[in-house]
Amino acid sequence: MTRTLESKPCGVCSTKMVFELDGDTICSITTYNGCNGSSKGISALAAGMRIEEFIERCDGIVCERKKTSCPDQMAKILKRYLDGGFD
Repeated sequence: MTRTLESKPCGVCSTKMVFELDGDTICSITTYNGCNGSSKGISALAAGMRIEEFIERCDGIVCERKKTSCPDQMAKILKRYLDGGFD
């Protein structure tokens, strides 16, 4: 079953993240604002990846002097989804 999630990240340049999910697999991730090239690269690498694997790889990544990053925020949003935070 395909599902679309929209969420507003915290502490990063991106203002909105949209996830297309099929069961436990990421189909695509679209970010709004922020670094266009990095966001496209992350989405291309994440396509077809299991949600749990993405979280394992991206949770805790920081961006320069920030305490978070777009990949970290994506992992946090996906964790919240797995914990039932979007139902």
